[in-house]
Amino acid sequence: MANNKNAKNNNSSSKFIFWVVGLVAVGVLALIFLGNHNKDQDDVASEKIDYSNQPFLGDKSAPVSIIEFGDYKCPNCKNFGDTVIPLIQKDLVDTGKAKLYFMNDSFINVDSERSAKFAESVYQELGNDTFWKFHDLLYKKQPKDSKYEKIDLYTEKFLTDTLKEVASDKEVDKVVQNFQAKKSDAAWKKDMDYAEQLGVTGTPTIFVNGKKFDGQTMDDLKKMVEEASKGK
Repeated sequence: MANNKNAKNNNSSSKFIFWVVGLVAVGVLALIFLGNHNKDQDDVASEKIDYSNQPFLGDKSAPVSIIEFGDYKCPNCKNFGDTVIPLIQKDLVDTGKAKLYFMNDSFINVDSERSAKFAESVYQELGNDTFWKFHDLLYKKQPKDSKYEKIDLYTEKFLTDTLKEVASDKEVDKVVQNFQAKKSDAAWKKDMDYAEQLGVTGTPTIFVNGKKFDGQTMDDLKKMVEEASKGK
């Protein structure tokens, strides 16, 4: 897996796994799955995943667990969040068929790790709802110019100022103290370990009940969720 991580660091963002939503003439909405993932790892056996203390969207009792592995510095993750996550939420989360978790696979640069750990501190101190507000805001603020991908922009000050847009000064202070004390490091490491165990080689990558989704349309994802709910 170490070689895969090195490969990820050397690939340009255009070669990351990403999703594009297209609207065709008959009004069918599809996900086009373009990947640079290692085909030798397509059949990686699913690991037993501990979903406790992980941020999620949906009903906790939903029968199927979807995971998105993402990197806050990844432009394709931003695109995925803008275009695909709303569809997953509408068709699968809001209907009670699945819950959607976010886990970190931070590999682009120091910003990736710092922002992921800071977001984990937000989750630990302020809970699930504020986490998602901060999560969405981080992607909204991601620079559009790819030249900034390797530049250190997500400083602690940037992250703190961003959090101030969705939390009180008192709440922000609690998060900053958590982050500076490295209390979120273990949660971040847990995500990274899962990414390695499951053979994640690019972001975003989706798993359904621990199995990698390699389909190409929203219907493919719905089918996989339906099969997972039946224990298939």
